[in-house]
Amino acid sequence: MEGQIGAVMFRELSGVGEALQALMEHCSNWPSDRKLPLEEAVGSILARDVLAPEDLPSFNRAAMDGYAVFSSSTRGASPSQPLLLKDALPVRTGSAVPDGYDAVAMLEDTVPAEGGIEIICTLPPFRNLSRIGEDVGKGDVVLPAGRRLRPPDLALLAALGLEEVLVRGTPRVAIIPTGSELVDRRARPKAGQAREINSLMASQYVEMWGGAACTTRIVPDSPEQISEALRGSVGSSLILTIGGTSVGEKDFVPPLLARRGELLFHGLRLTPGKPTAIGVLDKVPVVCLPGYPVAALAALYLLVRPAVQRLAQRDDPLRHKEAVLSGKVPSRPGYLTWARVSCKGGRAQPIMTSGSGILSSVARADGFVIVPEDREGLDQGETVRIWMLE
Repeated sequence: MEGQIGAVMFRELSGVGEALQALMEHCSNWPSDRKLPLEEAVGSILARDVLAPEDLPSFNRAAMDGYAVFSSSTRGASPSQPLLLKDALPVRTGSAVPDGYDAVAMLEDTVPAEGGIEIICTLPPFRNLSRIGEDVGKGDVVLPAGRRLRPPDLALLAALGLEEVLVRGTPRVAIIPTGSELVDRRARPKAGQAREINSLMASQYVEMWGGAACTTRIVPDSPEQISEALRGSVGSSLILTIGGTSVGEKDFVPPLLARRGELLFHGLRLTPGKPTAIGVLDKVPVVCLPGYPVAALAALYLLVRPAVQRLAQRDDPLRHKEAVLSGKVPSRPGYLTWARVSCKGGRAQPIMTSGSGILSSVARADGFVIVPEDREGLDQGETVRIWMLE
């Protein structure tokens, strides 16, 4: 069976833009909305507008330590002509102002006097007082649907007496690392073996981009076991496989996807990342990532990030800035090139413009530049857009 499935050549290389468009068209399996307690909701996306169930504050609240007064009784008061107030009542910051009183005189504007206090300034209505509903009125939209919840947002909801909030569901992303030469990253590899690290990188990015990663065990280069892992992941919103995507005798993943589901693309005009494949299995989109770490990272940013964000109903822009290249970035004509750079002082230094397995080059990089298919490299001294690695 292995000989029948492996060693399938790329039929036709496709553009990254075309592949991304097809992938996004299949990313419509949105998870159901769910309620979360406020303590667990930071970073989640609101599923609907939140309406204030009550006024905030729900009473006239003193904004200063001092005395509740009738503003009309202070008219004409000044340091040279203080007025005696016999009906002023002491209040503290945050306490309720008694009914009928419409201002708070600060302690420093008053002097204790026999039978009351003397005030040395005129106060307009509602001075040093937070009125009912001044912060939020009952029925107001306090947070709109689609908002990514921040700690201050949750504090506002707590102030309104809410204990939970309806948020959009988190898409489950299955990650299937493959390769008989791979061992757990915590193990000591023998000669010919390598630690499996791509799933760690992929899962952390999935979580960062809004998904919930679920990584399987390492699957050896066995059609039966790869098929089993794929079948076990069809309940996910998105499936990522890692490794086994090229054209060798043990590269079973794309042919198996073609047999069990639909293989939309196998082979992209992308460097690094040419062996990337995209397909669909039981209506679940599948991205087959190359095994080389840098190639996998390029495909993660160009394809997986938009897919996870769409499924999570998020649209977090990737940070970017302009910089001047300190060196030339070569590229292959007709291929989109994903090139690593380090940035300092408005300049960008290309790092390891070849070598899709050199993971340390990514650790040294601050971002990447994209060389379009119709360009034959980028020149030293050219101003380019740097997309920052997250």
